Amino acid sequence: MTQSTQLEPQSKVRRAVSDIVIAEMMLVQATIESASLIGECISELGTHLDLRGDGVAAAKPIRNIVMRTRDDVVDSYASRFNYLRRSSLR
Repeated sequence: MTQSTQLEPQSKVRRAVSDIVIAEMMLVQATIESASLIGECISELGTHLDLRGDGVAAAKPIRNIVMRTRDDVVDSYASRFNYLRRSSLR
């Protein structure tokens, strides 16, 4: 067995481990970002309900806040996933 055939599997393993570490770091970042976005949504919803005063908030603005937050949270994961997919194709 030549040295080049021995190095190739080791190189693939190193690349795989490196990819896993990077993916885990990105998952942690996305989780922190999404938790922050959800916290901001809860705060915004609370402010919206307090401003109404009568305890009855309009459904459309609440729905808009929740939908915007949903999109932002999904984007925090999707953008990182797309980056990982592009980088793994190299």
